[in-house]
Amino acid sequence: MPVAPTYPGVYIDELPSSVRTIIGVATSVAAFVGPADRGPVDMPTHITSWGDYERVYGGLSATNPMGHAVRQFYQNGGAEAEVVRVASTTATPSGFELSPTVTLNAKSPGSWGDKLRIRVDYDTADPNNTRLYNVTIRDTSTGAQERFLNVDATNGSANSLENKLATSALATVAANDHTRPAKSGKVEGGDPFADNAKSADAAPPFISVKTPGVDGGTPDNAAYNGNKDNKTGIYALLRTDIFNLLVIPPIDSNGTGVPADVVTNATQLCADRRAIFVRDSPADWTTVQLAFDGVATLADVSANAAMFFPSITLSDPVTGVDRSFGSSASVAGVVARTDVQRGVWKAPAGLEATVAGVRGVSVPMTDLENGRLNPRGLNCLRTFPLAGTVVWGSRTLRGADGLADQWKYLPVRRTALYIEESLYRGTKWAVFEPNDEPLWASLRLNVGAFMNSLYRQGAFMGSTPREAYLVKCDRENNPDNDVNRGIVNILVGFKPLQPAEFVIIHIQQLAGQLET
Repeated sequence: MPVAPTYPGVYIDELPSSVRTIIGVATSVAAFVGPADRGPVDMPTHITSWGDYERVYGGLSATNPMGHAVRQFYQNGGAEAEVVRVASTTATPSGFELSPTVTLNAKSPGSWGDKLRIRVDYDTADPNNTRLYNVTIRDTSTGAQERFLNVDATNGSANSLENKLATSALATVAANDHTRPAKSGKVEGGDPFADNAKSADAAPPFISVKTPGVDGGTPDNAAYNGNKDNKTGIYALLRTDIFNLLVIPPIDSNGTGVPADVVTNATQLCADRRAIFVRDSPADWTTVQLAFDGVATLADVSANAAMFFPSITLSDPVTGVDRSFGSSASVAGVVARTDVQRGVWKAPAGLEATVAGVRGVSVPMTDLENGRLNPRGLNCLRTFPLAGTVVWGSRTLRGADGLADQWKYLPVRRTALYIEESLYRGTKWAVFEPNDEPLWASLRLNVGAFMNSLYRQGAFMGSTPREAYLVKCDRENNPDNDVNRGIVNILVGFKPLQPAEFVIIHIQQLAGQLET
């Protein structure tokens, strides 16, 4: 802060630095939207492992494919994910009656809550206080248990049942007239929540479900599309800080594809959030010819989307039989793995891009058949001897040769999105700063340092920084008219690495040459 000298001597004035380091954002946070057996609805949950998904959403399911998708993501190298559960409007939670006027509901809709069991006891900190009681809730399907001590039946108490259960992952209060429920029966030995638990007195050993939960069947389009203003459905992802890859698995166990209007909204959401929609090819593309004809009719052809064909075949741990699954989640895991190993600028394809945990692909194809789909922007999965199943294509849906789009290749588009998001977050400090040369110089310094760090990591083509990228912010691209309107312009250019999609070896037989 400014120094106000009042006495003879030496003063220290710490001046602000023009260095504001720009940190690159995450590149491989995957978002999953779909039905699950349990878990919060229309609310994103950040997970970092398959165990997190099992704990919150119930793991693999015979009816909901999202669990299989998340599992494939982590099997192939995924690290971070945002999961949004959508549910049918007819889904309802399980209900429990602690007393006729004190009732609880399972935390989220679905029949999973029928497995909850609840006990009430009076072993509180003050046994003489007739307003205090304890509540124990156990999920008998997973073994998870929560215990809430010294619940106060006094109206308005900070320890009321509502306040205590606010942190519960299993149940929530449906009704409470602030009376103390009767205590559960005392069990002599054994597990008080077990089916064979017997009470030593007249009261039952535990409270079981009174109103069974309803799964509600397959969510409809409205559940997926949600409401943008209320941030429900796919728009629940607006509550997240960042996601880079969006995966919407088939909506049911029959492999039913994502409805067209949901695809349109998801594609636009990815464009708005600088993410990539990793799409499964339709389940009815069962031959190369059907895929060749079908890709030409796609309506949502976006540079922020990529499609992969065919589906993969793997053993379903739930049923124990082989079945087909969409490949998008596996590809998202391969993308995440490649980002860590090589960088966002490396195409997530090739012999390194192996797909783990699969038995093969549903439609094997030859090089010539692959060659029909690749020029149309449809990425293929192939199975090669020794290498196994690999991702063998890295184009966006704007990658058809006939479109000649600048965002033809997936790594080029993702590199641009990475730079855009990093600079968007890393230059906010400049808002409302004086718009003159000191600001421009600081922006050139910090943006240039960020781009140079990427160049040194091998993100750009060019043998020198001058050939690889440029950063311009000066009087030339900030005329007085823009300055008067409060605008500062920063021009950032880069020379992307294009994937070596075709390796051509020219072989020539040399005849004897005479020296002259």
